[in-house]
Amino acid sequence: MKSRKAAPVAVEGIRTVHRPAAAVAAAVALLFAAGCSSGDETHPASETSDSSKGSATPSAPASSAVPSASAPPATGSVKVVSTLTEDLKSPWGAAALPGGDLLVASRDEGTITRVDAESGKKTEIGFVPGVEPGGEGGLMGLAVSPTFASDHMVYAYFTTASDNRIARLLYDEQKPAGQQLGAPDTVLRGIPKGVIHNGGRIAFGPDKMLYAGTGETGETGLAQDKESLGGKILRMTPDGRPVHGNPDADSVVYSYGHRNVQGLAWDSEKRLWAAEFGQDTWDELNLVEPGKNYGWPEVEGKAGRSGFVDPVAQWKTADASPSGIAYAQGSIWMAGLRGERLWRIPLAGAEPSADPRPFLEEKHGRLRTVVSAGGDQLWLVTSETDTRGTPEPGDDKILRLEVR
Repeated sequence: MKSRKAAPVAVEGIRTVHRPAAAVAAAVALLFAAGCSSGDETHPASETSDSSKGSATPSAPASSAVPSASAPPATGSVKVVSTLTEDLKSPWGAAALPGGDLLVASRDEGTITRVDAESGKKTEIGFVPGVEPGGEGGLMGLAVSPTFASDHMVYAYFTTASDNRIARLLYDEQKPAGQQLGAPDTVLRGIPKGVIHNGGRIAFGPDKMLYAGTGETGETGLAQDKESLGGKILRMTPDGRPVHGNPDADSVVYSYGHRNVQGLAWDSEKRLWAAEFGQDTWDELNLVEPGKNYGWPEVEGKAGRSGFVDPVAQWKTADASPSGIAYAQGSIWMAGLRGERLWRIPLAGAEPSADPRPFLEEKHGRLRTVVSAGGDQLWLVTSETDTRGTPEPGDDKILRLEVR
């Protein structure tokens, strides 16, 4: 497989091209003027000085975890068993149906495609009305109802003209291809939208409640504002109502102080883990507990400050820019966009048992979503056609992995 490198200029919403130096400088200046010092997935400020901080980002180890003295080293292995399918356009969310087939969202086209888990055959089942793609927004996370066998509901997180919202759609497999999705029934609206930091991951937890990771849209103060749905992890019933046991009985806010959450997964002990984009210094993996404050924008990475929860592991932004995560074989597996690698974080209870280890470095380009396929199998979705990658023939793809 050909080794890949990040694109020379990658402003979200504009297809990447090679440009003269003056044009590159102008584009970067425009990005900073717009108030985005990191651009979510490309982190341009991590490669230069940030005038708001007054100095260049200091050098630091690629990753930082707290290993257990008695735990085995994080060896492990990753094998690409096969390419399930190719030629997906701006794939973002992916969710497994009860029989094993995958539903995949196209962020920019607003469509949902079913991919046969054996043959890789793609069938567009329909589109989501009201999706307004732009910047980092569009049709993002997907989740399948935990009672799909009886209700046939698919949940989608998407950007509209006014907000980000979550809706459920009836999936009627008896209708013709392309017309199998019913009208969206909105269960939660009013999640702040922006050109950047829209969050977008949704998943049903072991408690059969719906969780969502949101972003602060570049307006950093939203993350600490408990009245805002931005910069949060949300927990709600399948109907979008606050869940009994939430920190505030009348709110869907489950945790706060997040910058841009795009990864959610539960381990074998039903603990919730979340991956989060940092700004200039540290991307994070957090163990999420109800009502806790994860620090943004007051702190980034491990700060050891009272009142804020430190991440369990952290990475330099050039090495990660994490999106989706999944749990398999006793580890969290984290897909890296800018880092173009799959990180393994072995767990011993609520702590890493050893330092995180990268796999597939610069082999398949940007990696957006990782989904457990049961046992030692994972699905891995690439992200080269989202205007920030350098697409090659066949992009984007879903790979079947065997992990240990």
